[in-house]
Amino acid sequence: MTQAPSPEFVLVRGAEPLPPAFTRPVVAIGNFDGVHRGHRAVFDTARAMAREAKVAALALTFEPHPRTFFNPANAPFRLTPEAAKLRHIAESGLDGAIVLPFDAALASLEAETFVRQVLVERYHVTGVAVGFDFHFGRARAGSPAFLEDAGRRHGFKVQVVEPMRDEGDAISSTAIRKALAAGQVGHAGHMLGRPFAVEAQVIHGDKRGRTIGFPTANLALPEDLDLAFGIYAVKARTPLGQFGGVANYGRRPTFDNGRALLEVHLFDFAGDLYGQTLEVEFHAYIRPELKFDGINALVAQIRLDAHQAREVLAKL
Repeated sequence: MTQAPSPEFVLVRGAEPLPPAFTRPVVAIGNFDGVHRGHRAVFDTARAMAREAKVAALALTFEPHPRTFFNPANAPFRLTPEAAKLRHIAESGLDGAIVLPFDAALASLEAETFVRQVLVERYHVTGVAVGFDFHFGRARAGSPAFLEDAGRRHGFKVQVVEPMRDEGDAISSTAIRKALAAGQVGHAGHMLGRPFAVEAQVIHGDKRGRTIGFPTANLALPEDLDLAFGIYAVKARTPLGQFGGVANYGRRPTFDNGRALLEVHLFDFAGDLYGQTLEVEFHAYIRPELKFDGINALVAQIRLDAHQAREVLAKL
């Protein structure tokens, strides 16, 4: 077994065997990018099934994201990279997770073969919980209805979890990405069940911020991140504790219009964060990124942004 997010959480990868205590588990199956409220409803169902059967409840998930395997040039950005995904799964109360490599061999398995070889012969599952939109097997031929029929034939229980809704939207990773692209971080966070967050190392920038009284910690985020450019009220978890702040995500049109960066000004903070890893939570969208005629106009606007961000964070 490989390293788990916590000592109590068991992580099994690929063909590694399950520990003896996990004999005949109930598994919640899915990619679980975002580990949002809909996913946690699937986990809760798996846990209830496992309690009834007196067995362990595990997540069975895949890496990389299947859409990354099939179409890497147009894959959706990850709401939760693998380490974050497993950490949130561990926090959900499941006993562990199985991570299967999504490769050509797995992608080519017929749905019935996946059921027989993976669920029945390898893991000897007692039960399976899936979301209403779960599909698996070659050409996504395996549907929830197919899985229910397979369970009857192979002797394991199946429960399909209906969609959860938020502000009229069915909660899904796609809906959360759409909200983030529109700057609707509050809506995205409500669907996630926690603020949307990114994690990255602080890098050296051009150090303009300190010359105008607003030093920033600069983070280079994945280029495929589809988050609206603009100003946000944020909280950042640092090695020295958590601090509120105001952040700009964008290309700095007043200066260079370069690669998108996240620039975070932390309130009431003094210290050197270069090389440190920060987790930044997005709590509110304040305004779009703008181009200013000069430094004075920019500084005046930053002061207003910082004041508004403080007001937002004070109400949390």
